[in-house]
This record gives sequence, C-alpha cells and structure tokens, in this order.
Amino acid sequence: MLLLTRGRLARMGEGSGGYDLIDDAAMVISADKIEWVGAISVLPAQYADLPHHDLGGRLVTPGLIDCHTHIVFGGDRAREFEMRLEGATYEEIARSGGGILSSVRNTREADEEALLTQSLPRVDALLAEGVTTLEIKSGYGLTVQDELKMLRVARRIAEVRAVTVRTTWLAAHALPPEYKDDRAGYIRDVVIAGMQQGHAEGLIDAVDGFCEGIAFSRDEMAAIFDAAAQLGLPVKLHAEQLSDLHGAEMAAQHGALSSDHLEWLGQDGIDAMAASGTVAVLLPGAFYTLRETKYPPLQALRDAGVPIALATDCNPGTSPLTSILLTMNMGATLFRMTPVECLTGVTRHAATALGLRDRGQLSPGMRADLAIWDASHPAELTYRIGFNPLHARIVGGEFV
Repeated sequence: MLLLTRGRLARMGEGSGGYDLIDDAAMVISADKIEWVGAISVLPAQYADLPHHDLGGRLVTPGLIDCHTHIVFGGDRAREFEMRLEGATYEEIARSGGGILSSVRNTREADEEALLTQSLPRVDALLAEGVTTLEIKSGYGLTVQDELKMLRVARRIAEVRAVTVRTTWLAAHALPPEYKDDRAGYIRDVVIAGMQQGHAEGLIDAVDGFCEGIAFSRDEMAAIFDAAAQLGLPVKLHAEQLSDLHGAEMAAQHGALSSDHLEWLGQDGIDAMAASGTVAVLLPGAFYTLRETKYPPLQALRDAGVPIALATDCNPGTSPLTSILLTMNMGATLFRMTPVECLTGVTRHAATALGLRDRGQLSPGMRADLAIWDASHPAELTYRIGFNPLHARIVGGEFV
C-alpha cells in the first residue's frame, strides 16, 4: 500500500458539477485501486504509518483518457497537407494516389514491427501529457488480415508501454478499390467476417463505423451493429461530421457507447443520445484541420444532459494531433466548452465513452490511474497552449 500526501486533488466525482477539489489531501492506494481519499486532517489512523509520497501541494487529476484515436497507421500525409495549401483539391490529391487510400497502401505494406515502431512515438507523446488509457481503432487495412494486424499492434502497445489500450474494429471506414463495385460484398466478407474472426481471437473491444455520404449509410451501419450485437460487442459511430444522416439516432437506438464528431447533429439525435446515455465525443482537431465552420450543438447537448467527451482523433489525414492538452484548449477555444467540461471530457466522460466504469474519477474502488501536475488549479491544463506541466503518472498504482 502507498499513501500520497499533500496533494490538491481534482476528484472529478460524478454529480459534483465541477472539479470536486480537496486541498491538503491524502490518498491511499492498494495494489491497482484507490482505497481512500480525503483531507489529510481526517486520515484514518490505520493508514498513518504507511510508506508515503509527499506531493508537495501539486495538482492531481485522474489519468487522462483519449477515447478516439486512429494512432496505428503506416506512413504519413504531410505532402498532401502541403499540396492542399498550394491549392490542390481533394479530388486531385486522390487521383494522384493520396487521401485515405495512401494510408491504406502504407498500412498494408507495413508488417507488425514496422507499424509498432511508427506508432510508438505518437503514443509516447500522449503518455507524456498524462494519458493513461487510450482507444485505438483499425480502419486503414480494409482487408481482414490487415485490419486484424492493426489491432494486434494496438494490443502490443499495451504490452510495451504503461497504458490501458481499448481496441475498436473500424473496417467500415472506407470502401477499398477492390470492392468499389461490391459494397454488400465488402460488408459481408471483410467488415462482418473480420469482426467475427477478431472477436474469436480476443482482439476487439468495440465496433465503430463511418456513417457519411462518402462512407457507409445508416442502414448499412445498422446491419453491422446488429452483427456486433450477436457477438456481444458494444458499438460507437462516426456520425454527423459532414451532414446529418441521423446516424447518431440509429446508434443510440443500438445502445451505442458514443457518437463522435457531431457537427451536423440534429435534435432527434440529441434526444436519442440523452435517452440511451450515449456520450457525445467532440473532436476539435479534425474541425481545426479541415477548417470547418459548422459547430457541434454544444448548448443543445448540455440542455439535454448528454455527457460530452473530448479526444484527439489522432489520424494521418484529418487530425494529425498527438496532444491531449491542446485538444482540451481547442475544445474551449473553438467550441466554447468550459475548462471543467474539458477536463471532465478527458476523464470521467471519456471513460464512459469506452464503457469503462472503473476510472476517470479519484474515488475509492477506482483504478489508481493518476496524473500529477506542476500546477495549482485544474483550469491551467486547458488554459495553456504548448506547455506541458506533467510531473508524473501513476498507472495501476505504480509511478511511471
């Protein structure tokens, strides 16, 4: 057991409506769980003689959670970024071999070792900013073999780094060239058959899809979600990013953990998400990179009581973002979220978006994932730009 003393704890407790701060606080950690939290003045006598670590008045929050990433992929698309700024259109870039198919080609060509080597620096950037739980999607292989390869790499990341990884099957991300005239065949042979194989191999924690005019329809995604339900797999959805196809409403009807992006979300989707407890995951990195002008309906989500999370959406094309702290600042600056909402969005609500009820708060029984900061107030984590005040992480009860 370990006793932490003299910390300023932002407990982020459910129902607190704020940071739920305790000054001059203590925390008892037993194995990988939090056993006791409170003011040091009321520390039970049974804990007084434990080995202790003096936090020196530092701020302590739950370990941060990035609940939406595509962080495993081959190659990069920096040259396409340059081409767009030089005036090339998306269509011109695609015809020259760019776009998502460029990432698909590079991901297919890379073996597991190469993908792991390329992905770890991106992961390390997030861990260095206090992330202790990370979601990783497939979606750049678009064959059964290559999609499963991505998820095997995601599982390996959790073996070589002190982080919890949740894996998501996202074969319904785009239609590969070899199936351009056979959408039903791709859904049958790759999306659903691969999902079944990945589930049998223990590689899939959840199922996702891109519901958009350039990707998959609401009805196609509903059929995929029905197949996921037969396997007992939870679902989530890229929804209403470019148009309102009412995907979020459909996802909520399937009990989705989250719907993500949501710039074009309508009231029907908001009401359905509120009824089902589906989390709204906002992705300001993609909004910024694509220079979008349609804002997610933040106030309507608030009014309906929909939990709101934030994530990096780290990917090679539309959100090459590996900073959870900058994501928080973008959530505030671009979307006008409050600093409390931003921190809740990368702790408690992000945990809910992954179906994890054992983290995201500093309370007894929760997993002992903590971020310790050289900061005095939680708002500093959202306020600063390009500054990382992380002092240390505690993951599963152990200092990293």
